[in-house]
Amino acid sequence: MASLPGMPGESDLRKLLSGMRPQLHPGRYVFATVPGGVPPGVTPVVTVAEEEGLTLVVPAAQAEAAGLAHEYDAGWITLRVHSALAAVGLTAAVARRLADAGLSCNVVAGFHHDHLFVPYHRAAEAAALLEDLARRPV
Repeated sequence: MASLPGMPGESDLRKLLSGMRPQLHPGRYVFATVPGGVPPGVTPVVTVAEEEGLTLVVPAAQAEAAGLAHEYDAGWITLRVHSALAAVGLTAAVARRLADAGLSCNVVAGFHHDHLFVPYHRAAEAAALLEDLARRPV
């Protein structure tokens, strides 16, 4: 479901689930934290400012080249449906499906889409589970 900037996202759970169209991005991503700003040569896909420092989700190769300590090798999946920020149930349904398969999931909500970071070695499996959920929503 395409949407123009400023247009409201979808909030109906059945439509959200059936329209997810999970996209598995190529590559491996890691979580790192830095005390100040983003180091040169690093282009994060996510940043979160916390009291303890700036959390970065970055391509693993960039983190390693910059000497950033990191953990949790992740695959990145974008749910291509434009979900409303106030929508109820999408994150819960996705997390439940992945949890039932023993998969951790770190969710980041963007304005237009939700982004999931799952264990790298099981990312293709996670995407397949979400495609199945889209075919048979709760």
